[in-house]
Amino acid sequence: MAIPRLARPLRLAGSGARQYAFARHASTQAAPASNALRTGAYATAVALGAGLFGVYYFDARSSIHQYVIPPLVRTLFDPETGHKLAVQGLRLGLGPKDREPDDARLAVEASLWGQVLKNPIGLAAGFDKDGEAIDGLLDLGFCWVEIGSVTPRPQPGNPRPRFFHLTEDSAVINRYGFPSQGHASVLARLRARIPTFLLPEQQDSAAFRPGTLLAVNLGKNKDSPQEAVDDFVAGVRAFGTSADVLVVNVSSPNTPGLRGLQERDLLEKLLSGVSEARKKLPASDFVPKGPKLLLKISPDLTSEQIKDVAQVVRASHVDGVIVSNTTIQRPKGLRDPKRDEAGGLSGPPLKPIALAALRTLRAQLPAEIPIIGCGGIASGADALEYAREGAAMVQLYTAFGYDGVGTVRRIKDEITELLAKEGRTWMSVVREAVAEKSWVPPAPKPRAKHADTEAGMLIEEAEELKRMLEELEARLG
Repeated sequence: MAIPRLARPLRLAGSGARQYAFARHASTQAAPASNALRTGAYATAVALGAGLFGVYYFDARSSIHQYVIPPLVRTLFDPETGHKLAVQGLRLGLGPKDREPDDARLAVEASLWGQVLKNPIGLAAGFDKDGEAIDGLLDLGFCWVEIGSVTPRPQPGNPRPRFFHLTEDSAVINRYGFPSQGHASVLARLRARIPTFLLPEQQDSAAFRPGTLLAVNLGKNKDSPQEAVDDFVAGVRAFGTSADVLVVNVSSPNTPGLRGLQERDLLEKLLSGVSEARKKLPASDFVPKGPKLLLKISPDLTSEQIKDVAQVVRASHVDGVIVSNTTIQRPKGLRDPKRDEAGGLSGPPLKPIALAALRTLRAQLPAEIPIIGCGGIASGADALEYAREGAAMVQLYTAFGYDGVGTVRRIKDEITELLAKEGRTWMSVVREAVAEKSWVPPAPKPRAKHADTEAGMLIEEAEELKRMLEELEARLG
């Protein structure tokens, strides 16, 4: 009885072994096919990824920069997180590089900087607040990058949420309130950019690239006295040897009392203080001629207020004016539900307001004081519209955020095409507008026949007093 019991399990074991051997033989035949499919899929994915990255990295004109990545970021992240991711990506060098030389029609020869700039497109302050992505931004084709606003002491800015996309209007409302790492941190970052060896062409600019500039936008701390100019003077002292341009920002709507510095008496005191601080700056290898001072104004000033600002600027040592910052106005026609959020509005709805302010200011400033246009510029036609109103250069912000890193190249191409059709250059458009629209000082009155006598001098003084009284009466009236 024992033998049959042992034989049966042995037969079962043999059958199982044959089944296992057959399955193993089949699997070894299928393995090469499945491995080949898996390898092919991986290779295809890698090739596709490499191709997409190549398009992204080497072609600034690629539509992926406008129609794929920005909408994807807006879908996946809240506006402020998306903003921070963009800055960090550019800091790490993940943006494309605009390797194509700019067309000669775009060159800017401006007395403001005393050098030829490769194109008229700059980046406005507010995107790179702490100077983290300067080189990544210059790689995109901007001719100048303005970082900030930078405050003397670190401050967090206003509570979140404080940045809103008005997608239906291609606009933005922000109430950041100058979040800043402070002078010391930003200055250390700028100094870390200094090349070990400077080539001759790098010595003309603190951006260390031919035909480009670095600007720092100066702000004040929220808890500083409203009428004090010390924060701006400290900014001139901190960055005067490390930046080509210093922008005195008295126009943000998100710092209480800041816009009050645009009032005539306070503005005179402010511009006098920063000009005096600039005179006392030590010599710099990177900014041999010293930094230029620009004033950035609000688009919400009345015509009379703009005229007052112009009179102060004409009497000061300011080298130019940026028109404009964001607006607290809410133009009719805004469609997005977030249109009533508090803060400064930018994007296309700002453009007509900023252009109106620019026209008024251009008519009150002499031709030798340049104006930089900023507000709602999203195309080459928009940029040329500012040039035809007398703006020597323009700045982008909101369109850059909406349309992505290829925006600079696209707008430069559009300007070039429009100029080629007209047979003109950027500077020919600007010079014609400035000559036509700028303020011209009144001709001096002819001297009286006996002006060199005591009686004649008294008559002239009486006439001048009468004229001043008439002007005062007109202003009061």
